[in-house]
Amino acid sequence: MADKRKLQGEIDRCLKKVSEGVEQFEDIWQKLHNAANANQKEKYEADLKKEIKKLQRLRDQIKTWVASNEIKDKRQLIENRKLIETQMERFKVVERETKTKAYSKEGLGLAQKVDPAQKEKEEVGQWLTNTIDTLNMQVDQFESEVESLSVQTRKKKGDKDKQDRIEALKRQVERHRFHVRMLETLLRMLDNDSIPVDPVRKLKDDVEYYVDSCQEPDFEENEFLYDDLDLDDIPQALVATSPPSHSQMEDEIFNQSSSTPTSTTSSSPIPP
Repeated sequence: MADKRKLQGEIDRCLKKVSEGVEQFEDIWQKLHNAANANQKEKYEADLKKEIKKLQRLRDQIKTWVASNEIKDKRQLIENRKLIETQMERFKVVERETKTKAYSKEGLGLAQKVDPAQKEKEEVGQWLTNTIDTLNMQVDQFESEVESLSVQTRKKKGDKDKQDRIEALKRQVERHRFHVRMLETLLRMLDNDSIPVDPVRKLKDDVEYYVDSCQEPDFEENEFLYDDLDLDDIPQALVATSPPSHSQMEDEIFNQSSSTPTSTTSSSPIPP
C-alpha cells in the first residue's frame, strides 16, 4: 500500500511539472511570435528548445508508467503524454520555419541562377518530407487511440466495437508504416540522383488521396502504387528501413540537426 502511495505521489509531481512546463512553453511561444527582431527570436527559439527537452524527459517517464501493469487507470497519463506531443509538433513547426528562412536568405542572391530541374527536385523532396511527417503524426494519433481503447477494454471486457476499432487502427498503422518506408526510400534515392523526379511526382495524387481519405468507409487503396518504380531492384544502401515506432523518431529530433530521414538499411522494402 505504501508503495502505491509513493508511486501516486511521483505521478502527481510529474503531472504538475507537465502542467507548469506546458504553461511555460505557451508563454515562450507567444513571446517568440511577438518578437520585434531576429536576435529576440533566436533567444526565444533557444528557450523553447530547452523547454521542449524538459517536457520530452517527462514524456519518457509517462511512457514508462503507461506500459506498467502496476497502474490501472492510465487515462490521465495518456492525456498528459498527448499534451506534450502536441507541443513537440508545434516545436517542429518552429524549427522547420527557422531552417526554411535561413535557407531562403542564403539562396536569395542566387534565385535567378537556380536550375529549374534542381528546383523541381527540391520541391518534390520537400513534398516527400512533409508527407512522411504527416503519416508519422497520424501513426502517433492511431497508437494513442489504441492505448486509450486498450485501457477501456481491460476495464470492460467483451466490448466488441472497441476491440474491432483497435484491430482496424493496428492495420492502419502497418499500412502507414509501409508508405513511410516507401517514401523514405524514394527520398533517399532522389537525394542520390538514383531516380528521376517525374515518376515520383506522378505518385503525388494517389499518395495524397491515401493520406486524406484512408479512414473513410468507402476508401479503396491503390495496392500497386509503387510497382512501376521497381523498388525491389534498387541498391541496398538506398533502402529505408521502417522504424519500430514514430515516437522513437521524434526523440531523435532534438538530438540531431538533420532535417531529412537518416535511417539505414538491413532489408528490402516489404510489399503490402
